[in-house]
Amino acid sequence: MTQKRRPVAVVTNLEDPTADLVIDELHDRGVPVVRFDSGDFPATLSCSARIGGELTQWRGSVVTPSRVAELGDVRSLYYRRPSGFAFPHLDEQDARFAAAQARFGLGGVLVSLPDCLYVNHPNRIGDAEYKPAGLAAAASSGFRLPPTLITNRPDDARAFIKEHGPTIFKPLSVPLYLRDGVSQTVGVAEVAVEEIDDGVAGTMHLFQSLIGKDADVRVTVIGDQIFAVRIDCDLLDWRTDYTTHTYSVIPTPPDIERAIFAYLRHFGLVFGAFDFALTRDEWTFIECNPSGQWAWMEPPTGLPMTAALADLLERGTNATR
Repeated sequence: MTQKRRPVAVVTNLEDPTADLVIDELHDRGVPVVRFDSGDFPATLSCSARIGGELTQWRGSVVTPSRVAELGDVRSLYYRRPSGFAFPHLDEQDARFAAAQARFGLGGVLVSLPDCLYVNHPNRIGDAEYKPAGLAAAASSGFRLPPTLITNRPDDARAFIKEHGPTIFKPLSVPLYLRDGVSQTVGVAEVAVEEIDDGVAGTMHLFQSLIGKDADVRVTVIGDQIFAVRIDCDLLDWRTDYTTHTYSVIPTPPDIERAIFAYLRHFGLVFGAFDFALTRDEWTFIECNPSGQWAWMEPPTGLPMTAALADLLERGTNATR
């Protein structure tokens, strides 16, 4: 099969407007796309793959109600936000067993496609989602970091706040958190010494020195292209109210650019959504989301991020640095 006819696979849930933009762009270019949610397995999604004997790479297919993706033909795989495996017709123990087989079977095949560009590879996403690993990689890449403590010791948390002054708490991971059946965002919050109680001992917590920032910066890296947007608002956590934002395109300092690509190489990523706190001309690393959102910034800035991502997926393995 020629490169032109090799499909792009998009793995995400059905309600993903960011993926919709990229798929529409690929369709306009005549690039075939196979979209599926791994959470639809096995109800409407099937997979069969072979290796061994004369086969040195996986061969077989993933089949949806409307598309077939031959494993050896996928030019790139855009891994976004698939839903989890679910087996509601089974009892709890059997469902747990079936989900494990699906994860390591279907998931294992999808992370082993030959001659395929991953944006990003699911295993590399998993590595980069650990905040302690991300902070360590950021420090070694040359970024400036705020003083940070990860602990379940209340006394250490109190001592950290006394040493560094104003301090924030943020979750190390944000699983689905429901309140009255509605999904909630667990935001960043300032925390005082007197608020630290023995409940801290119950699990790990992340504390950081509060930065007196002038603005936030979201840097979206797509392949070898950098799109930096300054976000002006008066919020501690800009994610809590997008209506308050003012956006402007901002140049990326050369030292920050070098650190960005060092960070991506460390984790084997080709896409990253970096967050920085901006104080005068100083950029302080906050985090990098290997599956971060970016599409909402395109209309107010005019930055061609959809086209850049479509370019990367269309070129496939020819796009690697």
